[in-house]
Amino acid sequence: MRRLLAFVRLFAVGVSVALPTAAFGSPVNNRPIIGILTQEVSNKDMAKLGKTYIPASYVKYVESGGSRVMPIRLNQSLAEYEKIFKSINGMLFIGGSVNLETSDYARAARAFYRLALEANDAGDYFPVWGTCMGFQLLTVLVAGHNLLSNTTAENLALPLNLTTEAPSSRMFEGFSAELLKALSQENITGNFHHYGVTEKDFRGNEKLEKFFSILSTNVAENGAEFVSTMEGRKYPFYGVQWHPEVNRFQWDPKLQFPHSKNAVRVSSLLAEFFVNEARKSLHHFIKRKEETAALIYNYTPVYVGNFTGYEQCYFF
Repeated sequence: MRRLLAFVRLFAVGVSVALPTAAFGSPVNNRPIIGILTQEVSNKDMAKLGKTYIPASYVKYVESGGSRVMPIRLNQSLAEYEKIFKSINGMLFIGGSVNLETSDYARAARAFYRLALEANDAGDYFPVWGTCMGFQLLTVLVAGHNLLSNTTAENLALPLNLTTEAPSSRMFEGFSAELLKALSQENITGNFHHYGVTEKDFRGNEKLEKFFSILSTNVAENGAEFVSTMEGRKYPFYGVQWHPEVNRFQWDPKLQFPHSKNAVRVSSLLAEFFVNEARKSLHHFIKRKEETAALIYNYTPVYVGNFTGYEQCYFF
């Protein structure tokens, strides 16, 4: 009864979220919000619509796992990013094509990366996920410099070469033995990149090797073996060089988007996994009005399927 009364009092003054406590466990946030850092536009046709964007497939992917989305604009002050960080429960670095050391995207990502490190060190759980270029960005942030080389796997659906660490990983803990087998044998991961980190360079970098476990590798078109899946050993940081979101939310017939039953299941489980990680974060907006104004629902996606591989994008 006291807990219920406390919730009523908090709701009355505008606090946006109540945090139930799981039986015999830690508090759980069942209203998570994951931030997606907007990406700089490089396509000439897309530039007519805005300076930055988020493909709608990433938004749908996060929402399908049970979270809401906050788009995070570039070129804000550190104080603004710190305020945002205290209000969201996880960060997604998406794919794209920008300089990973000097771009506005890289500068904003670096700020959130440092905030996430500091928070987790202080016992404040905060997960980070990087997809494709976001994966590459995480390696740059951890290593302290750019280790990327030509690992082209453009428009290729591939199975993963799972390492011995994959079956016991957090990322794949919800996968059945049958689905892990499918992941290692069927072409259910979509690859659309030109650069990556070879396994040799990854293992040769002390910072990367200490920070991340390699869960899978793949072979590029030029024969180079690159790291395709990784997770933090200590921190809840995750990266995939491939694109789990396309399995359910992108449909261009000219592109190798895996849509099989197992491909869809892999995408679903990974979305749910990341959102469940975000549920462990107790960050929240102080006022419901601020929360409502920050969410992606305030923006309307634009159809871009006639000149890109995306169906829809949000522009900012």
